[in-house]
Amino acid sequence: MYRLIIIMLLSAVIPVMAQSEQPKQPKKSSQPDNLIPLPEIPELPPEHPDQPPHPPDIQMDPELETQVTIIKRGEDTIEEHRVNGELLMIKVIPRIGPPYYLKKNTSREYHTHPEAGIDVSPPMWQLLRF
Repeated sequence: MYRLIIIMLLSAVIPVMAQSEQPKQPKKSSQPDNLIPLPEIPELPPEHPDQPPHPPDIQMDPELETQVTIIKRGEDTIEEHRVNGELLMIKVIPRIGPPYYLKKNTSREYHTHPEAGIDVSPPMWQLLRF
């Protein structure tokens, strides 16, 4: 038992002694020698508290703007969202329960509803909102 302890101690001490006998080498820098400093950040012009900043003038394309048609059927509300005259989404807001969405079926993975006359995906409910 004592022999085993002595062998274990020697096996731990010998590598430490071997490392301490090596000559010290200078540490290499972790950064390359050809670094160039970043330019200074220019200062922003002072803001006037009485004048809010002006947003850039961007002209909206009227063809790409969403047109929403609201239809009341009994106590339910239906919102039809169209872009350039094409029906993309229907939001149904029932009297009882959360609203659900019917979107245009762009992929054939979903079952279609041919009896509705529109190629739509199955009803979708919003679970989380960020």
